[in-house]
Amino acid sequence: MLHGGWTDSRIWDPLTSLLPAAMRTVRYDGRGYGRSAPPSAPFSQLDDLKAVLDHVGISTAIVVGHSGGGATALGLALDDPRRVSQLVLLAPRISDYPWPVDDPYFTEFEERYGADDRDGLVRLGLQTWAPSDLTSNTLALVRDATDAMLAQGDLQRPDPPTFDRLGEIDVAATLLIGDRDHHIVRDCAATVAERLPRCQQTVVAGVDHLLPLRTPGLIADVISGRISAP
Repeated sequence: MLHGGWTDSRIWDPLTSLLPAAMRTVRYDGRGYGRSAPPSAPFSQLDDLKAVLDHVGISTAIVVGHSGGGATALGLALDDPRRVSQLVLLAPRISDYPWPVDDPYFTEFEERYGADDRDGLVRLGLQTWAPSDLTSNTLALVRDATDAMLAQGDLQRPDPPTFDRLGEIDVAATLLIGDRDHHIVRDCAATVAERLPRCQQTVVAGVDHLLPLRTPGLIADVISGRISAP
């Protein structure tokens, strides 16, 4: 289970208890997030994912990626397809997708990030990614993730491009996207689903970007096979 840039591995808390007891589940915090130390040297998310799989002895897995974690899941399916039995993509964000850089979100993010404005970034993250639920748990996730983003600085290196290679991925994929997610992510998700040869997309009504917190039961059904992938 791979979290995105605005949360950490706690986003999977509502989900893990809903999975079959016999299913081995692995989740981890990206560098600087949650219980992981900040990076001290350049790194990439894909290299870290492969290192974790090697460390815990997993040769093949259902790879579940939320937001930016979805991009890393897709990267693994391209880099080493034998390690991916199924993809579950939750509001995936792909770095080399043609994002509209003039969107107000990007403009404000760059301004706040460049000014090291922690409070402004937290407000932006909450209003963009969690408009349907501003509980204390959501606030803590976004606040701590903002600290992690700032601590990473420029040490994170991009994973290899995936967007123009999505048609090469011959793995069954299920993609979930909330209808209250930011419109640029909804557009990205629709394009990803269209380009993946074996992808089933479901739009979840009334749900924002934080799908693992909002619809853990649905996601657990997809992972466990109670709702079949294509």
